Amino acid sequence: MPGIQEYKEKYEELSSKLLSLSSRPDLEEFKTTSKALAKLGKLIALLDKKDAKERELVELQSLLAEETNSELIEMAEKEKLIILKDLQTLVENIDIEEHGKKETINAIIMEIRAGAGGDEASLFAMELMRMYQRYTVKKKWNFTIIDEHQTDLGGIKEATVEIHGDNVYNELRSESGVHRVQRTPDTEKAGRIHTSTASVAILPVTETSNVTINPNDLEITFFRSSGPGGQNVNKVETAVRILHKPTGIVVSSQSERFQAKNKDKAMKVLEIKLQERKNEEEASELSSERKKQIGSQDRSEKIRTYNFPQDRITDHRINQNWHNIESIMEGNIEPIIEAFRNQQQ
Repeated sequence: MPGIQEYKEKYEELSSKLLSLSSRPDLEEFKTTSKALAKLGKLIALLDKKDAKERELVELQSLLAEETNSELIEMAEKEKLIILKDLQTLVENIDIEEHGKKETINAIIMEIRAGAGGDEASLFAMELMRMYQRYTVKKKWNFTIIDEHQTDLGGIKEATVEIHGDNVYNELRSESGVHRVQRTPDTEKAGRIHTSTASVAILPVTETSNVTINPNDLEITFFRSSGPGGQNVNKVETAVRILHKPTGIVVSSQSERFQAKNKDKAMKVLEIKLQERKNEEEASELSSERKKQIGSQDRSEKIRTYNFPQDRITDHRINQNWHNIESIMEGNIEPIIEAFRNQQQ
């Protein structure tokens, strides 16, 4: 971000330009320059306010370091919270003025897959899905399982979920990556700690899409919805699997009772994945966003470790720990979400 002095110099330059344009007949250029000047003036005013608030904060922190009166300390702490809140608002407004208002994405596709670790990885993948589901209930979001492949022990090999909710993408985008669990499985007789992984990928669902899908590029098959261990639970082939032959992308849906609805959901997921791939190609990226998010699901590519014996969750990207792991697995992931929100700010 340029410094405030650079913005002020630009402001003076635009002011001079506007003054010279006032005597010319070029009305459009005059309007454009006038708008740019007003926008820049607003940005400079916000930056000035931010600098003033930061100076207030420094003075208040100096006062707190020297003060011994408990009542004055309490008053100063309350004032500090007000200043911090004002600063946060100013930073957000400055960001909007500089880069424009960011799109709020209120829907995502979440993919969860068991990684290394066999049955224990499948059980952990199921626990992660339930953790997110419980969090969405608290947030009053809508959580819909599009596709799910369970195991005999109650775990999942993979699942595709759609979540609708206010600003859901920004809230959950930091969950993308390989999650590692360290604990002693119930089936472990020797009491040894096992390490397993599961991957989470977050795909944004946006309002606009410029993807065209050619029906001739699709191979669509229908099958019966499955329960744990692949057991068929429906006698009618209502589940849908779609292969996009040019890219090799495969999507499926079996959550609905009717074939047409499952086909619509699978097509929606396919469109999102194709849009993501197109965006990556336009940005000249060499690997897909999903591959960057989940890697090869190897234990070494972890973003977060859930250590049950030590009652500790560690996020390796921001080097931060949380305890009370059982509560967090019940969907109380607000401290983690908040930590990443603060990191972004």
